[in-house]
Amino acid sequence: MFSLTRRAIAAKSQAKRKSSTVAGLASRSMGSAAQQSAIGQYSGQKNSQGMYEVTLIPGDGIGPEISKSVERIFTAASVPIAWESVDVTPVVRDGKTVIPDEALQSILRTKIALKGPLATPIGKGHVSLNLTLRRTFNLYANVRPCKSVPGFVTPYSNVDTVLIRENTEGEYSGIEHEVVGGVMQSIKLITRTASERVARFAFAHAIATGRNHVTAVHKANIMKLSDGLFLQACQEVARDFPHVQFDEVLLDRACLQIVQDPAQYANTVMVMPNLYGDILSDMCAGLIGGLGLTPSGNIGRDASIFESVHGTGPDIAGLDKANPTALLLSSCMMLRHMNLNSFADRIESAALATIADGKAITADLGGRASNTQFTDAIISKL
Repeated sequence: MFSLTRRAIAAKSQAKRKSSTVAGLASRSMGSAAQQSAIGQYSGQKNSQGMYEVTLIPGDGIGPEISKSVERIFTAASVPIAWESVDVTPVVRDGKTVIPDEALQSILRTKIALKGPLATPIGKGHVSLNLTLRRTFNLYANVRPCKSVPGFVTPYSNVDTVLIRENTEGEYSGIEHEVVGGVMQSIKLITRTASERVARFAFAHAIATGRNHVTAVHKANIMKLSDGLFLQACQEVARDFPHVQFDEVLLDRACLQIVQDPAQYANTVMVMPNLYGDILSDMCAGLIGGLGLTPSGNIGRDASIFESVHGTGPDIAGLDKANPTALLLSSCMMLRHMNLNSFADRIESAALATIADGKAITADLGGRASNTQFTDAIISKL
């Protein structure tokens, strides 16, 4: 336990030494973030055929079916993308769970990927595949927009939240051990470097999306050192963005306020540590109809991966019943990340119009259409 504590202290010291490097992002954020995609930067280039190469991870269960829907829609919309499909079934190498070299090299080369749902093998020594991908490509920020879908009725019609979740540490650091029999300890790791990095991304995102307001969500009143450091990092970054409004709110209060009136958070970008983001983003997804309507993007230093965040749906896999909306909307986030905005707008508009129309929607949305029929309906509205 004490060696882990020493490593945490060393990480904090190293973070302070490196803070000047991260701070250099501030001036660039103010000057160019508004001109960049709201979801970061993309440096990929077209190949000799004039196409952008994108890694496709179909995933497990319903993953291949919904991935095929996205491919069909992209083809119909003439999106200049060449897919490179890879398998990320994990392998254990030197006692660690890693993704296959082919998939690793593909994502490093294309710098961008679209991922269907993944199932982690149970009882085989593997850690979460999603966590493995985040660690492998240092996907430090998870972006989860949740917006009410016009024409799709839920108890809430005014949801328009954007949550940015620190994606690399917190309670998901994986530092756990048994103190004595029947007593387990899990260490929450918070570093200044990671906190400052995700805070700067949140401010740049707020500028690029025209929200110009950032809200830090925390529990620094209880976890005074860990969440206190996260909040302090956000406060310090806020000084570099004087034209962006900044405030902070306790996690429990934010949850209460959002379910009472989501409009309170419609003009801000919420940024928070890992576990809080996981819980709060799923709660917001529930307000608009569930994870089947929720896109997600993971932004990293070496690559960015966009994904559907729902499960693998093994009970309907192969039955042509799966709803591809979440993966399709995530692919629209990906297109905007690639500055292919016109294609994203066309596809998103067609998908939302199909849902609002209600004539060819899948069972989870209250309809009877198959995956194929739903996909055909979207294509007809392009």
